[in-house]
Amino acid sequence: MDTKTAAGDAKTKFTPKSFDLIPKFMDKKITIRLVSGGLPINGILESYNPYELLLRTAKGELVVFKHAVATIEETTK
Repeated sequence: MDTKTAAGDAKTKFTPKSFDLIPKFMDKKITIRLVSGGLPINGILESYNPYELLLRTAKGELVVFKHAVATIEETTK
């Protein structure tokens, strides 16, 4: 998506900050809290794409849609 800046005709590409943060969590233990509430999800971030996160949890693999994520934090342990 290209947008014009207020200063002129220069076009810039919009990149959400979340794209910069998610690679930092790869292969680390994380806790995800969902927008809908409920219990937090604990697991290791295996992979991601523009729409989903794949976690390895104690119960197996779990796919979480990014639009449902409220917070992601690294678990220190």
